[in-house]
Amino acid sequence: MRLAERAPSSVLVTPGFRSVAAFLRSRRERLAPDRLGLPARRRARRTPGLRREEVAELAGVSTDYVVRLEQGRGLRPSAQVLAALARALRLAPGERDYLFDLAGHRRPGGTGGGADAGPAPSLARLVDDLSPLPAMLMDHRYDLLAWNPEMARLLPDFDAVPAGRRNAMWLCLLHPPMRGFYADRESVLRDGVAHLRAAWAAHPQDRALAGLIAEFTAQDEDFARLWAEREVRVNGRGRKPRRHPAVGAITVDFEILLPLEDPELRLLVYRAADQESRALLERLCAR
Repeated sequence: MRLAERAPSSVLVTPGFRSVAAFLRSRRERLAPDRLGLPARRRARRTPGLRREEVAELAGVSTDYVVRLEQGRGLRPSAQVLAALARALRLAPGERDYLFDLAGHRRPGGTGGGADAGPAPSLARLVDDLSPLPAMLMDHRYDLLAWNPEMARLLPDFDAVPAGRRNAMWLCLLHPPMRGFYADRESVLRDGVAHLRAAWAAHPQDRALAGLIAEFTAQDEDFARLWAEREVRVNGRGRKPRRHPAVGAITVDFEILLPLEDPELRLLVYRAADQESRALLERLCAR
């Protein structure tokens, strides 16, 4: 049984049908047929991944419909069709949300005022109360809204950064003192770009976010390369080895928490990953 392919009368406008088409193509091309248990075909494949007819069969839609979606020639697909395509393409939860955001079927939830309303005073106090653990509060753009003294000491020359440039991705990409700060800069950038792509789809009217992405793409080749890969992923915890100019190599574990009443904000907390890093962190924060 095939799903209904009739689309609503409104044409997809946010952030753009071309974005939906490009994302669907990229996810199809990364899937190996043998991973899905599909029979081998005698004819050699001219492109990597699944064929459009294979995606159509798995999703229960026509091949022509998949072709039109990938070429950006149709109207907005229904939520039912998107869910079927997400299953067929084996999308991770974050990728599925991203696809729905691109198609205008999912909007940010929450009962709070959101990032643009500024953090609630209680959240700003919480950041201070987390000392001596380095902590900061960010919005979906990675703008830094609040931080404690320990976090300021962990970021090189943070006090010298103009207020309008206090953005975690800007610091990583374009703040000279942080150019060699991350021992695995590629991994940090990949995670950051994947998060921004998800935020871009969830906030299609955010001109400030669009401006940041345009600036990063124009000024940093690594960002432009990773943005073109269309990866979508939001990591809530992990480990980051760093090279701090004052204390040397230090490794921290991070945890990202979402306030229930302000889910557009992100509370980032660092902890030393080992005894040596704990001693270095204590020394750094005592300076």
